[in-house]
Amino acid sequence: MTIENFHIVHLANIIIHVVAGSAALLTGIMALIAKKGLKLHIKSGKVFLALLTIVILTGLLGVFIFGRNTFLLVITVLSGYFGYSGYRTLQTKSNKPKLIDIGIALLSLLSVLYFLYYFKSIGMIWAPVIIYTTVGYLIFIIMYDFARYFIPASVYSHLWLYEHILKMTGAFSALLSAFTGTVFPQYKPYSQFLPSVFGTLIAIGFMIYTYRKNKRTELPV
Repeated sequence: MTIENFHIVHLANIIIHVVAGSAALLTGIMALIAKKGLKLHIKSGKVFLALLTIVILTGLLGVFIFGRNTFLLVITVLSGYFGYSGYRTLQTKSNKPKLIDIGIALLSLLSVLYFLYYFKSIGMIWAPVIIYTTVGYLIFIIMYDFARYFIPASVYSHLWLYEHILKMTGAFSALLSAFTGTVFPQYKPYSQFLPSVFGTLIAIGFMIYTYRKNKRTELPV
């Protein structure tokens, strides 16, 4: 491949990445505001995951083929792992160990360790507080996913829905942080971490609402 063709492919990859990411944010907002369990929520959630997959693939190409900053790998792995694990939580509604889930978790953990190993050579494109909190949060969630296998099934049957809410909202807020951090670099680090704070508050709000709703349905008539 000539240098000119290489640049054209690189540019095409960036365009696809940006368009898919922007569309994922729009469908993610739709999934968040739609009533949970209804057709709109389910369909917009599936479209969000499909677009997220494109964002992940183009992001990985950007890191490993086109040599973009390696911190993009952490953001990509964070949003991708949250989206995958959140979907699997809804799909299985169980903490029974599955080989594919363990494999994806280990692959994600190895990706983060790869980033930490080469950390000094890639430069501080993003603020240190963003890098450390992002890496730490991703490792924390992966460790939780291994630890949940030891939670009694009877207990986990009441936890999986809250886990789904937290992870899917986390996937959305990770994309939003990457978007605002790139589009509004003059406001760093606020444009990087405020979307994550916003996403966390939304997740907590949804979990509290779900808990209270479930409590009401459990009350005797």
